[in-house]
Amino acid sequence: MQTWLSNQIALDPAVCHGKPVVRGTRILVANVVGAVAAGQSHQEILADYPSLTEAGIRACLEFAGELTAMEAVEA
Repeated sequence: MQTWLSNQIALDPAVCHGKPVVRGTRILVANVVGAVAAGQSHQEILADYPSLTEAGIRACLEFAGELTAMEAVEA
């Protein structure tokens, strides 16, 4: 069962071990964010992932930003 985290980001236990992916693809959010962190331009990332869109890149970055803004949960 797929869970939508945003209009562009989804989780599905049957896709990429349930890790967040760009909707309709198997492109991991972590891979996109990692590419940006490594200094790749959006054009380079889009060339590496032809099914990815500019909106998908922005959604990955927004999702990562939201994760860092979450409040800490005590164990």
